[in-house]
Amino acid sequence: MAAEWQGKSRGTVLGYKIFVFSMKHLGLRAVYFILYFVAAYFCFFSKNSSKSIYYYFRHRLQYSKFKSLVSIYRSYYIFGQTILDKIAINSGLSHKFTYVSYVSNLINEALKENKGGILISAHVGNFEVSEYFLSNLEVNTSVSILTTDVEHTAIKEYLDSVKEKSRVNLIIIKEDLSHIFEINAALARNEIVCITGDRYVKGSKYLTEELLGKTAKFPAGPFMLASRLKAPVMFVYAMKENNRHYQLYARKSEAKHRDAQALLKEYTESVTWMLEKYPLQWFNYFDFWDDLK
Repeated sequence: MAAEWQGKSRGTVLGYKIFVFSMKHLGLRAVYFILYFVAAYFCFFSKNSSKSIYYYFRHRLQYSKFKSLVSIYRSYYIFGQTILDKIAINSGLSHKFTYVSYVSNLINEALKENKGGILISAHVGNFEVSEYFLSNLEVNTSVSILTTDVEHTAIKEYLDSVKEKSRVNLIIIKEDLSHIFEINAALARNEIVCITGDRYVKGSKYLTEELLGKTAKFPAGPFMLASRLKAPVMFVYAMKENNRHYQLYARKSEAKHRDAQALLKEYTESVTWMLEKYPLQWFNYFDFWDDLK
């Protein structure tokens, strides 16, 4: 069976340093070329994640065996591009990227209620570059991202050292639930709070809902929290169109207050819609549906 999500991503500081050096001295096109070889490496030497993504293509999207195998490689390559794009944008190269936003008007309208806004996204596309894409909002506001902060510390420290100063605040999830007070404070200031809803960690509370024709587990926290707070909730995704162009999508939740299950159902419907348009941008490389075959 493929590995479950453990709360952190793979990679080494050396690997990131090589890409950042190449990006600055050779340009994005050259770094994208290097990715062809990196993607091939993961196809052959990352068996668990390859098995998981094969299951997604073969059994959830019903691709042929050949198309599923080819899609594994293409998925790794696009995933690598999104990581490099995030580093490039945060390192002063945002001017090299373009985007079309279907998000700004919806968020602007929500913020006019002076209740803040909750954005729920997924590891679909590249929502981590949201700071750049949300810079043109009519309402001057701050963005906070809810995180477990369990990524590799050395990699995080290195990326922080090469990034421009960020306007994004991090709200760390804590066992004493004190992060809820931080979220409430941010919403009271009419700010945006961003959460991802597709990474369930074994042993934590969960809700179940159907995604791509099969039931899966989702972390209960984001949906219980968002359904109880009196702030507009939106599902938002930043999807990669080509090498340097993105499109942002958003949908406002219509779920009733305190109905976490209805909110989750809306969320899975929105994720399904995005994957129908961008099937290669599903970046959950672990046993998402619990029973890979």
